[in-house]
Amino acid sequence: MPRPMKGRRVCKMPNVNKFGPLNVPKNPDEAIIMTVDEYETIRLIDLEGYKQEDCAKQMNVARTTVQGIYIEARKKIADSIVNGKILLIQGGEYKLCDEVNHNGEGACHGFRRQNCHRKKQDTSL
Repeated sequence: MPRPMKGRRVCKMPNVNKFGPLNVPKNPDEAIIMTVDEYETIRLIDLEGYKQEDCAKQMNVARTTVQGIYIEARKKIADSIVNGKILLIQGGEYKLCDEVNHNGEGACHGFRRQNCHRKKQDTSL
């Protein structure tokens, strides 16, 4: 019996979920589907500069899992760019993180650009 899949933690859904060539009508059946968890690895590693190990901690999965997700995501991006296919971001096995976890700390470590991480208030005054 296979082990149940962990819910891959994602900080925020993409603002835009459809990309593709301009001025070229394309068959929607040829669209490439990138899952939300694949999008999250691209965001964390390529945009935020996380190492795979840090990305894995953020997403609550093993580093080897992140590596596999990342490789698939990069292949999909390359296929879209090189072959002029529409890229859609949707679906996948993930759960959106809460802004604050049970300890009162920000659950989305490092995603400060979108105000997902809340700072602890200094009460020592």
